Amino acid sequence: MTSDTAIIGVLTVSDRASRGEYEDRGGPAIESWLDRVLISEWRPERRLVPDEQDAIAAAIVELAESCSLIVTTGGTGPAARDVTPEATESVCRCMLPGFGEQMRAVSLGSVPTAILSRQTAGIIGACLVVNLPGKPAAISECLDAVFAAVPYCIDLIGGSWLETDPELLVAFRPASAARQEDVT
Repeated sequence: MTSDTAIIGVLTVSDRASRGEYEDRGGPAIESWLDRVLISEWRPERRLVPDEQDAIAAAIVELAESCSLIVTTGGTGPAARDVTPEATESVCRCMLPGFGEQMRAVSLGSVPTAILSRQTAGIIGACLVVNLPGKPAAISECLDAVFAAVPYCIDLIGGSWLETDPELLVAFRPASAARQEDVT
């Protein structure tokens, strides 16, 4: 891997998985999706934390120091211990509610309880944080719904260059958006 390798945080939020009682399937589902769709070099930086707001927020802050993108899984429902959106909002300088709106809209085609989900996204430093649900099928569905906007968002905040396989997912970048090394 070169210095151009993007580091992507994969943060699983689960009481049971953090105690070793349950196999984390969400984090591997995120990595599998990214392996399939990204053609630029990247590597995961993994974390697994319980459903505790302080632990989630601390993991996001730590990952944001080296990552341009953090994708979380779990803790987005209405249960009392589902606090991933609150943890994300507590450390981000701005929130991007359109991500959650789009993920819920797409998920409603599969399950009527999608309206209960509280996925969201926000910016911390030069890092985009995207909160996803915990089920692998929902992870793929939600990433398919929003990832076209992710690379350009990361460009705008000064993060790593991410490139998708256009046969699988066309990332939107305006014609004026060029990779710095392509311009010089």
